[in-house]
Amino acid sequence: MSRYPSAHAEPVAPSARRRAGLRRWLIGGAATLMLSTVVAAVALPNASAAPTLLSQGKPTTASSAENAGTSASAATDGNTGTRWASAFSDPQWIQVDLGATATLSQVVLNWEAASGKAFQIQVSDNASTWTSIYNTTTGTGGVQTLNVSGSGRYVRMYGTQRNTAYGYSLWEFQIFGEFGPSGTCGPVNRAISRPVTASSTENAGTPASAAVDGDPGTRWSSAASDPQWISVDLGASYQICRVVLRWEAAYARAFQIQTSGDNTSWANIYSTTTGTGGVQTVDVTGSGRYVRVYATARATQWGDSLWEFEVYTTQSGTSNPPSSSPPTSNPPVEPTDPKNPNFGPNVFVFDPSQAAAAQSRLNQIFTAQETNQFGTNRYAVLYKPGTYTQDVNLGFYTTVHGLGLSPDDVNLNGHVRVEATWFDGNATQNFWRGAENLAVTLPGTGNGIQVERWAVAQAVPYRRMHLKGANNQIQLWNGGDGWASGGLMADTKVDGQVVSGSQQQWYSRNSEFGSWAGSVWNMVFQGVTGAPPANFPNPSHTVIGTTPISREKPFLYIDGTGTYRVFVPALQTNSSGTSWYNKTPQGQSISLDQFYVVRPGATAAQMNAALAAGRHLLVTPGVYHLNQTLQVNNPNTVILGLGLATLIPDNGITAIKVADVDGVKLAGVLIDAGTVNSPTLVEVGPPGSAANHAANPTSLHDVFFRVGGYIAGKATVSLQINSNNVLGDHMWIWRADHGNAGTVGWTVNPGDVGMVVNGNNVLMEGLFVEHYQKYQVVWNGNGGRTYFFQNEMPYDPPNQAAWMNGSTRGYAAYKVADSVTTHEAWGLGSYCYFNVNPAVVGERSFEVPVKPGIQFRNMVSVSLGGVGTINRVINNTGGPANTANQIQYVVSGP
Repeated sequence: MSRYPSAHAEPVAPSARRRAGLRRWLIGGAATLMLSTVVAAVALPNASAAPTLLSQGKPTTASSAENAGTSASAATDGNTGTRWASAFSDPQWIQVDLGATATLSQVVLNWEAASGKAFQIQVSDNASTWTSIYNTTTGTGGVQTLNVSGSGRYVRMYGTQRNTAYGYSLWEFQIFGEFGPSGTCGPVNRAISRPVTASSTENAGTPASAAVDGDPGTRWSSAASDPQWISVDLGASYQICRVVLRWEAAYARAFQIQTSGDNTSWANIYSTTTGTGGVQTVDVTGSGRYVRVYATARATQWGDSLWEFEVYTTQSGTSNPPSSSPPTSNPPVEPTDPKNPNFGPNVFVFDPSQAAAAQSRLNQIFTAQETNQFGTNRYAVLYKPGTYTQDVNLGFYTTVHGLGLSPDDVNLNGHVRVEATWFDGNATQNFWRGAENLAVTLPGTGNGIQVERWAVAQAVPYRRMHLKGANNQIQLWNGGDGWASGGLMADTKVDGQVVSGSQQQWYSRNSEFGSWAGSVWNMVFQGVTGAPPANFPNPSHTVIGTTPISREKPFLYIDGTGTYRVFVPALQTNSSGTSWYNKTPQGQSISLDQFYVVRPGATAAQMNAALAAGRHLLVTPGVYHLNQTLQVNNPNTVILGLGLATLIPDNGITAIKVADVDGVKLAGVLIDAGTVNSPTLVEVGPPGSAANHAANPTSLHDVFFRVGGYIAGKATVSLQINSNNVLGDHMWIWRADHGNAGTVGWTVNPGDVGMVVNGNNVLMEGLFVEHYQKYQVVWNGNGGRTYFFQNEMPYDPPNQAAWMNGSTRGYAAYKVADSVTTHEAWGLGSYCYFNVNPAVVGERSFEVPVKPGIQFRNMVSVSLGGVGTINRVINNTGGPANTANQIQYVVSGP
C-alpha cells in the first residue's frame, strides 16, 4: 500500500502536525506500534479438544424464580426463547446437576437484559461445599463465553450484584467439558457405517443407512405415524456414554434412547417428552451392542427424520472391546447447536435491548485495537435484527455484522466509521477491518449534510451496507487533511453522495449511489447505478455498466425461528445494482448445524475432520497455526471467517488446498505466511486441473494474504489458481513493506509472486497485489479478465543488480504469458516507491503479448513522490513515471 500522499489529492491545508507526521512516516518507516491490552474479562481459550455441552436437559434448580413461566429448567432446555429469571434481590443462584463429576472447560451465559454485574461460577461434588472457578465484578451481559478450569458434579452461577433493577435472567446456562477421567467418553462415532435398520422409510431416497453415513446432507425419514424407531448394530457390546441426534426439521417431541444386547430386549437410558429438534447431544450411561432411538410423538405432521445418528462409547475399562467399526484417523466433529452456537470468546452478539452493553464492548475493543496494527487480537460484533443507537468506530482486526437477511433488518442510529486520528490523519495504513449487512441512519444535527467517515486503505470491505439519507455523504478519507489508499464498496446502497477525496484508487461494484464526487488515479465503477460518467484519465473514471459474472459474499444471519444460518448468494450474470434492495435475495440458506464452528484452540486436524465429514467451517476471530494443510475436497464447501480470522501455515506447508470441484466459497480470512518458506499459501485446484466450472465456480471473497509484518513470513507464491472459472471478489495479496521489528526486509520476508493463474476463464474483481520481489501477478491461463487492479512494486530492492529479470530492469507488476491468446483488463494502476535505493528502475508496469484477443484499458503508472522510476506503462508504450513526471496514463494497449 502507498505510504505517500496522493499527488492529485484534493487540496489540504498544510500544518506542522501533518508535515511532522509525514516525515516520521517516510523516514522512520512504519508507525510506532503500540501494544494493546486484551479486553477486560475475556479469558484466553485453552488449547484443547473441542468441549462437549454437558448441561442441556440436566436437573436445574435456583434460589428463586420470578414467576411460574421463568423456572430454572428454562435455562438448560436448549431453547433461547425461554428463560430463567430470579427475584429482584441479591444474592441469587442457578445450579445444574450434571449427574457425574466432569472436567469443565467453558461456561456460556446467554443473559437476557437483566444480567449479572458481579457473580461467580462455582463447582461442587456434593451441592454443599462450593469452589469458585470464575469471578467478576464487571459483567457486561450479552453472551459471555468464559473459559474455565475445574471439576465437579454440580455447577452454579452465584450472583451478588445485578446490572439492572430486575433480577438475574438467563436465556441459557451452558456448561461444557468432558466426563472423566475414568470412563472418559471417547472420540469415535461407533455408529458410522454400521448396519442399521428402521421401522419404516418415507421413500427410497431416505433409507436408514443415510443416518449413519457421516454425510450431513443425506437423511433417514420415517413414515408419518407414531411410533417409529431406528436401530444401529455396533458389532460388539460397549459402554455407551453419549448419543448425538442431528434432526432434520421433522423431529420427535417424545422419544427414548434404548440399548440391547440381543436386539430384542431393550433398556431405556434416556427419555424425554420435550425434544427440541436441531442438534441434541445426550450424555447417557448404559451398555449394549444395539442402540436405538424409539420415537413416540412427532413434533410435526411429517415423520421422524435424522441427518445423523451418532453413538460414542467410553475409552477406559474392560467393557470397551476392540472396535469392529471402520478405523478412522480423524477426531470427532463437534456438533453445532444452530439456535445457540458457541462462537467462542471473541464474538459478541447483541439484541436491541443490549445497545448500552454493545456500545461499552465496542469502546473497549476500539481502545485495544485503534493502533494494534500487527497484534493478535481479533473481534467480531454481531447485531440481531432491530434498531440500535450506536457509534461503531472500527480499529484493526474488528468486523461488525448485521444478522438480518437484508441490511435493512438491522438499523444503527449513529455511525459505522473508520477514522485516521491515530496516524495524524493519514489513512494509508488503515487495514484489516470491515462492515457488512447493516443499515446506518446518521444522527441528525439540524439542517445540512451529515457525514460518515470511512477513511481506509486496503482490506477494509464495505459490503452489503445501506447508508440512509439522500442529503448525507460518506467520505472515503480524513475529510480535511491526510491521505487514503483503498478500497472496496460492494452490494451497497448509499442514498446520498460518496466523496472519495484523497483516495488514490477505489473499486465500486454492484452498488447504488445517489452520486459520486472525486478522483485521483484509478476509480473503477462496475454495475453501479449513480456512477459518474465514464472518463479517463481526467477524471480517471472507468465505468462498466454491468458485472458479467458475480457472486456476493456468504453471510451469517438469524431466521424467524431463531436459527443461525449462512446465506450463500447465487451466481449472477450481467448484473447491476445491489442484490437485495427492492429485491428478493437469490441463493442457498444453510443451517449452522451444517458448520463446524472453529474457535481459538481448534486444530487443523479438527478442521480437516469436519471438512472430510462434509461440514462447512465458520472460523471465529483468532490466530490459528496449522500443522497440516486444510484439504477442501467436497464441492460447495463454505469456509467463512469472522473478525479477520487468521491462518498461519507452519513448517513450510500450504495453508489451504481446494480440489478441482464446483462451488467452493472461501471468504473473510487472512492467510499469514509462516517463518518457514511455503511454496504456496493457498492452491485452488491441483496442478493440471481441467474441469469446467462455469455453472458453479469456486469463489474467493475478502481473502487477504500477508508475507511478513506480523512475523518474518516467507512464501514463494501466495495464491495459485489451477482450476478453471474461479471468481475472485476483493483480495489484497501483500508482501509487507513495514511491520513488527525484524519481520520486513529484502532477505527477511521473501516472496516471489503474489498470484499465479494457470486456470482458464478466471475472473478477478477488485485485485490488490503489492511488493513481491518478482512479478506481482503471472497469468498463464486463457480467457482471464480483471476488473480493477492496484499494485505497488517492492519498496526495498537494495540496488538494480538485485532486481533484474535477465537483462530487463525489474519485473512487471502484471505479466500475461506469451502463450496466452485471450485476456482483458480494465482500470489498472501500478506504483513505485524505491525508498531503499531511488536509483532503481522498473522497466514497465504491464507486460503482455501483442495479440488481437488481448486488450487492456485505462492504465496508470505512478512514481510516488518521484522516488524511483517506472520506465513504461505497458510493454514499450507510455512513461516514464519519475521525479519529473510522476504520473503516466495509457488509455488502451498493448
